[in-house]
Order: sequence, then C-alpha cells, then structure tokens
Amino acid sequence: MNDPASHAVAGSADPVTAWHRLAGTCVLLDGFHALKHAVRFGAEIPVAVAADRRAALALAGELAPDVRPALDALLTEVPETTYAALVPRPHPTAVAALAVRPPRAANLERLARTPRTTPVVVLDNPRNLGNAGAVIRLAAGFGVTGVVTTGTLDPWHPTVVRGGAGLHFATAVERLAVAELPPGPVFALDPEGDDIRGVRLPDDAVLAFGSERSGLSAELRARADRLLSLPMRPQVSSYNLATSVAMTLYHWSLGGGV
Repeated sequence: MNDPASHAVAGSADPVTAWHRLAGTCVLLDGFHALKHAVRFGAEIPVAVAADRRAALALAGELAPDVRPALDALLTEVPETTYAALVPRPHPTAVAALAVRPPRAANLERLARTPRTTPVVVLDNPRNLGNAGAVIRLAAGFGVTGVVTTGTLDPWHPTVVRGGAGLHFATAVERLAVAELPPGPVFALDPEGDDIRGVRLPDDAVLAFGSERSGLSAELRARADRLLSLPMRPQVSSYNLATSVAMTLYHWSLGGGV
C-alpha cells in the first residue's frame, strides 16, 4: 500500500474536489468496515472522509487497532451534509473512501497461477448485487484464490463492494466468460448432481454456482467436470446463493483447506 500520509495531505487540502475527480475511476468504500478491510489488504486509498473523524478513530481503536494509525493519516473530516452528498446511501458509520481498483492483469495472473492451493469460486450469471457481495466476503474468509462472475453483473459495483465489506481487496475478483475460466477441475452445484458429502474437493477446484433464479447456464454445465448437490430436505426448493457457497467451502475446508 502506498504511504497513507501522502494521500491524506492531498485529500485534506480539498477532499471534495479530489473525490469528484476520482469517483469515476475508483472503487467506493462505503462505511468503516469496508475501509478497514481495504487498508488491511493493501488497497491504495487516495481519499477518505468521515462526518465525525474522532468517532471513526474511536471505532478503529475499539474494533481494529491494527489499522488505526493508517486511518488517522487517511481520514479527513467533512460536514455531514457533504459526506451524505458523496455517497448514494449514507452508512451508519458516516465513513467513506475511494480506492484504486487492483489491475485486471494482476488478478488474471493470480487466478491462472498453478499449482493452486485454494479454490476459485465462480458465480454463473448472478443477478443479486448483495448476494454477490456476501459471496466475496465468504470467499475472503476462507482464503480462496478468487471470485469470478460470468454474465452482466459488475462484481465491483458499489453495492457488491458494500455487501463484501471491502474484502474484494483480499482476493482476486473479476468478470470472465465461461470459456475464460481459470484452470482446474470444475465442480458445479446442481440439484441433480452427486451428493457433495461423498466427494473430496481438491484445492485447485473451480467451484461453480448458478444464478439465483435459473441455475447453471448450459455453457457452464457443459464445462463442468462433475455436478454436485448439497444436502437438502425434500420439498425445500433451494438455498440462498451465499449459503450454498458457504456450505461448499466449508466442505472443502474439511479436507484440509484454510
């Protein structure tokens, strides 16, 4: 991460001007926890604001003392009305920042690198921004190599980043076509698949999950090496996407991951 103090000097002179100049090209970190995680995982943060700087630093001291010095250097206090005008939906912590998105080339290199010691999660044509964010948060917690989305959803959309609590910076997050998926055996979750409890998931697995409404696309299904199903009581139609990912990653972890 670049020196946070140098960013603070640039931002503190006129953080609003810096914000408007950078907003179109940077990632919105919406709330204290998103900023906290971005700092922890090395994000470059050119501007960060708080409606109550003292309260934000007190929160850091209580919940994340490891990042308090960096936040002390980064945060500039602005009036609450100014803060509210900078974000689409004010966060209860009244903290926001802009971060530089990791280079796509670096993420693609990370996803393609072998041998791989942790899986890649693929969301096949997801529709719900909040669900995508929750999956990225889960993936970061399990230390997976990355999260890939197919289809039209932007995995770096502000709502996804908010749902992921800034943990996009803890893993490689990119949008790819099915034909561009990283190397490794593809295990796709499907109600008609083999019971996952009888399968050991390798560390280099590509774990694919269909969309919330229509399931796996025909293209992803054709790409799969094996279809797997999660245990489910009869007459229960499905699990939430993030729940399915959590169950699958936990099953992988029982084989020695994390």
